[in-house]
Amino acid sequence: MNEALRIVVVSPELDAFAPDDAHAQTQIGRSRSLRIGLLEGGFNLVAVLPADPFLDERLEQLRPDLVIVDAESEARDALEHVVMATRDAPRPIVMFTNDQDAETARAAVAAGVSAYVVAGLAPERLRPILDVAMARFERDQAMQSELADAREEIHALNSAMKDRAVIDRAKALLMQRQSLDEATAYARLRKAAMDKNLRLVEVAQRMLDAAELLG
Repeated sequence: MNEALRIVVVSPELDAFAPDDAHAQTQIGRSRSLRIGLLEGGFNLVAVLPADPFLDERLEQLRPDLVIVDAESEARDALEHVVMATRDAPRPIVMFTNDQDAETARAAVAAGVSAYVVAGLAPERLRPILDVAMARFERDQAMQSELADAREEIHALNSAMKDRAVIDRAKALLMQRQSLDEATAYARLRKAAMDKNLRLVEVAQRMLDAAELLG
């Protein structure tokens, strides 16, 4: 992985936790360990941001290579903010949490989280986790791109088949009404399209519409 990988951590503000809240102190410790681990691992920790409605604007400005969600009790809310913020500009998302709820994990995976890590955050685990997350994200993006290309090809093929059917119907109409052979009927359609600066299928459709109108 590139040492200069730009990372943004989305995490609650540590100062907002009550000092006598043991559960909160656990999250503070994990968050600090995460940040220290990133810095010691040579990663470029660009910013630590709260999960709020302005997150999409901040991510657009910072353009990180990867987003880490560090959340616990508010894991679902944080995840929702991050997913919405990266909807138009997808980025790999890694989630570190102590939330062991199966529904949260399923929701995270369904939302496109590249890695969902429950507890056990150790600095030496960061690099392999981020490596896998980046590789999985790149694979998923490639698969989505291939799927989009395949759908576009199918759409183009379907359109071509529909156009061909319209042209064939118009050609058959000319052959029937003007006693033309197939080649001559097709040549007339092409000439009409060139003279009117229209696509062949447009001329064919106009001819069929006129024939239907006149009966």
